[in-house]
Amino acid sequence: MSECPHVPGLPRPEPSAAGETCLACRADGSDYVQLRLCLQCGHVGCCDSSPSRHATRHFEDTGHPVMRSYEPGESWRWCFLDQTII
Repeated sequence: MSECPHVPGLPRPEPSAAGETCLACRADGSDYVQLRLCLQCGHVGCCDSSPSRHATRHFEDTGHPVMRSYEPGESWRWCFLDQTII
C-alpha cells in the first residue's frame, strides 16, 4: 500500500445516516455485497462486486477521490484518481 496526495486533509467524516446499509440499494431494492465509506463526505455505498456499484457512482457524481472499506476488520482505502490501494 502507498500514500497518495489525495489523502492529507480529508475530513474523515462519520458515516451518513445509512450506517450499515447502502441507501441507494435499499431504495431501489438491489442487493449489495460489501459497503464502502467515502472519506470526503461519509456517503456509504456498495462495492463494485455489487450489481449497482454505488460507491463508484458516488465518486463519478462528486469527484470525491478516496473511500475505505466499511466492513468489520478491514481498514484499506482506495483512491479512485490514482487507481490504487492506499
